[in-house]
Amino acid sequence: MSRRGRAVAFLLAATLAAAAAAAIADGYGDSVVRGYGELRPVLIAAGELQAGTAIDPRVAAEDMEVRRVPIRFAPPGALASPREAVGLTPTVAIPRGSYVLATLLRTAQPPRADGALARGRRPVEILVEGAGALSAFGAQPVGSRVDVVVTAEPSGSGDGRTYVAASAVPLLALTPGGEGGQGEATATLGLTRPQALRLIAAQSFARSVTVIPR
Repeated sequence: MSRRGRAVAFLLAATLAAAAAAAIADGYGDSVVRGYGELRPVLIAAGELQAGTAIDPRVAAEDMEVRRVPIRFAPPGALASPREAVGLTPTVAIPRGSYVLATLLRTAQPPRADGALARGRRPVEILVEGAGALSAFGAQPVGSRVDVVVTAEPSGSGDGRTYVAASAVPLLALTPGGEGGQGEATATLGLTRPQALRLIAAQSFARSVTVIPR
């Protein structure tokens, strides 16, 4: 057989092997469904989750993964997506490879008395970008103070205006928001009435509303 003929034969054999492997995998998946029931996504800790340390968007992306298991084997309360865990805090250490269960998580602790909102401030939810930067150095973002920067859409041929709409405001909570884009979240901020009105209005016309750690 010529060299060209051997190459064609090898390519054909490889194609047939790939098709056979795919068929076997599909058949195995179907047999699992028939034998154990439908599959559902479950959230698994890809790295150890520390007790008392809130899960931020970075931890959710790097230390969690989704797997599919038969419904009958999925433990009650197993989360299905990393987004569901953002902003929550493990009550105990969750080892690598373990299911992430709702019963092992709690909402972030409310601010202590010495960190309570000053008079005239109220909690307000704002859809923001840049949430990932809040924990870039391993800091716990909830309870810290942030600046909120608004970038308006350009007017005519000019550039969009960027300005600080609220400075050094307390971050009370942080949860996934919007379409789940990277770094996008719903931030609960302690705002004065003018700050709240300014930021609520900005959400309807601004190109972006970004939180920056101080």
